[in-house]
Amino acid sequence: MPLTHSPGVEIRQATLADVGMLMEVLKACISSMRARGIDQWDSVYPDRSTIECDVRSGTAVVATIDRDIVGMAVLSDYQYPEYGQVSWLYSGRAAVMYRLMVAPALEGRGIARVLVEVLETRAAQIGYECIRLDAFHENDRAVKFYERAGYRRAGQVRFRKGLFDCFEKQLCVPANYELQRPARKTG
Repeated sequence: MPLTHSPGVEIRQATLADVGMLMEVLKACISSMRARGIDQWDSVYPDRSTIECDVRSGTAVVATIDRDIVGMAVLSDYQYPEYGQVSWLYSGRAAVMYRLMVAPALEGRGIARVLVEVLETRAAQIGYECIRLDAFHENDRAVKFYERAGYRRAGQVRFRKGLFDCFEKQLCVPANYELQRPARKTG
């Protein structure tokens, strides 16, 4: 079932049947980044088992155009241990966005923006107060994209490939969120 529609773009939950096409999009993203001198992703990360885990855990969504998979993003509550080094502004319940990717041939058409908006809405609806993420410091396009989307820099962490800028954005939790929580037992 689709999560949202945008002109020509549909976002839906990823399934295991999508993994092969997601690997093709990933390979194209790696090739495109390398052509721009960005050594962010490779055969070690993210690999097929990472993508399969994202799908199995129910944390991955895909963007499609005419049923063709053109992008993916992950929303999780897992935070890398390195995130503990960051001086986050928001201390509430935090979701983390991972592995946002769009087929390079379709960049600039708003697909990444739609993926981010869907994950922000989903996170707010289930009670997350902010979203955190990291972007490879040398990937200027990604860094600028998150800044334009309203994310603020909170610090940096070092992973295997180098420095990553950490970003966060406060979310508007729906006013009826209390009604969505399970009732607490008293007595």
